[in-house]
Amino acid sequence: MGFRFNYPANYKPKKAPSVVCSGLYLAARFFCSKWSHTNSLKDKWLARIDRNSIDVFALHERMQLCAKRRSLLVGKSCHGLAVQLGLVADTLTCNILINLYTKCGRNDCARYVFDAMLVRSIVSWNTMIAGYTRSGEDVQALKLFSRMHQEGTPLSEFTLSSTICACAAKYAINECRQLHTVALKLALDSNSFVGTAILDVYAKCNMIKDACWVFEMMPYKTGVTWSSLFAGYVQNGLHEEALCLFRSAQSEGVELTEFTLSAVISACASLASKIEGTQLHSVSVKCGFHGNLFVAASLVDLYARCGQIEKAYAVFAYMEHKNVVIWNAMIAGFSRHAHSWEAMILFEKMHQLELFPNEVTYLSVLSVCSHAGLVEEGRHYFNLLMSDQTVEPNVLHYSCMVDVLGRSGKTDEAWELLHKMPFEPTASMWGSLLGSCRNYTNSRLARIAAEQLFQLEPDNGGNHVLLSNVYAASGNWENVAMSRKYLKDSGAKKEPGRSWIEAKGKIHVFVVGERKHPEITDIHNKLEEIYDDMRKIARRTKIECDLHDVHDDQKEELLKYHSEKLALAFGLICLPPNMPIIIHKNLRICGDCHSFMKVAAHITERLVIVRDTNRFHHFKNGSCSCGDFW
Repeated sequence: MGFRFNYPANYKPKKAPSVVCSGLYLAARFFCSKWSHTNSLKDKWLARIDRNSIDVFALHERMQLCAKRRSLLVGKSCHGLAVQLGLVADTLTCNILINLYTKCGRNDCARYVFDAMLVRSIVSWNTMIAGYTRSGEDVQALKLFSRMHQEGTPLSEFTLSSTICACAAKYAINECRQLHTVALKLALDSNSFVGTAILDVYAKCNMIKDACWVFEMMPYKTGVTWSSLFAGYVQNGLHEEALCLFRSAQSEGVELTEFTLSAVISACASLASKIEGTQLHSVSVKCGFHGNLFVAASLVDLYARCGQIEKAYAVFAYMEHKNVVIWNAMIAGFSRHAHSWEAMILFEKMHQLELFPNEVTYLSVLSVCSHAGLVEEGRHYFNLLMSDQTVEPNVLHYSCMVDVLGRSGKTDEAWELLHKMPFEPTASMWGSLLGSCRNYTNSRLARIAAEQLFQLEPDNGGNHVLLSNVYAASGNWENVAMSRKYLKDSGAKKEPGRSWIEAKGKIHVFVVGERKHPEITDIHNKLEEIYDDMRKIARRTKIECDLHDVHDDQKEELLKYHSEKLALAFGLICLPPNMPIIIHKNLRICGDCHSFMKVAAHITERLVIVRDTNRFHHFKNGSCSCGDFW
């Protein structure tokens, strides 16, 4: 923010005491020594400062330069000189000082100057509010705006946009609605800064319809406006809508920004849309954004979610300078693909490079330990988190640690951790414990976890099914019948299992016992071929994975047409022999399908990748990357 002051023709600058001038001169030399690479700037600085007199205009320039360079020490020297010159009553000087201190992260000093001002302009208020918003002191920003409004100071678009941004950070939806009303009354809602800020708040508060309405009503949309709506769609899980909006932006000739591209690539990652994601990678290279850290992090996430962990690492390795976001994306990618040691090595490398982990990094590395059964390593990272003064442990970290213990059969220890933690257990934690109790047939704890889940998620039929499966695994068919009856009577919905595969430019979806697919006859024939080959090597169906109280022959028939098996058969028919078969599934892969995929990959000599709710399973040469622990 630049400031200029028009002095009258007869204005004579005041002379400062020689001691102050000398102090400023020394400060100036120190300041310039820090900028030794800009000799012309140093010469101009020293030339404008005289030991006997100070030009106020030059002083203002120096203060603005301090703000730009975030040089707090010299800025304070300039402030001291301004006091000696009697400029503390000058509104312009105070505005420059407020800007200087807020840019240097010293809102306390800025507020001291602000409160001492005799006369404040609209710039004084705007700069102070923007300073609070920029540093995350959102409550202070809202309070100052309220005071400004009460004193009757005229509002500008900059005032409103800064204050609305504070609402976004605090998710203060009621305050945002009030500010939106004020903007409408002042006819500032059509301003791009104000409109974009309102849109951003609504999107972050899960009010995407309101955000879209604001977007549609804006007569002029900047690249930031488009980026905000893209990000809003992605944050609200509307990934397909984000891609549709991107196509609209392209048709309207909207200039791409790195923020827009990052958001759209994230949408492709969430949809595991490999084709469109690869196209966007090409666009990023063409536009010169592939070197942007946030675009690169989105690309790492995209390829990892699409089952192409080697490409993800290639993007990561290409970046010469990396921030914590891209390190987190790569660690999370290794975690999804069961590359546990690679993930932990990256974590250690971060420490060596003094790029300290944040809460997301710890979450990823704990997830690695959970899915690989690395209990001692999990304890190590959890203890490291507890001792890290820069990261605040949250409920997700505890949830991961509960999963680490539960998946390794330490269900009682997981139960103890649930009681010791400083948070109320979430549905995710109880669900993790219930799933672990199912795997290790701990009926006592399973019943307790299920009761908690029934209270927290009464409409989630999957919880009833999990408890039913615990009883079925132990042969307690009476309780199985009772659980399934309760599920039916409660009206709770169970998400049906489905798998999908991308082939011939389309997504093909399968459910268990699929009959409607146009190539279902060929799919069944291919599946029979695979089973015939398996019988030759005496592969037995894991009938214990079907938890129905029926004869073994019927169990085998029920398991035969699981959705992922149908998707595999379709992939073998449609995809070229040298191409990996990548299958996505909305539920955890069952034990029989997991065993089937290992043998099928060996028989067909194909790389088969299955992405279930937990991770990617890479099946090759009769084994799986998860080491049969998932």
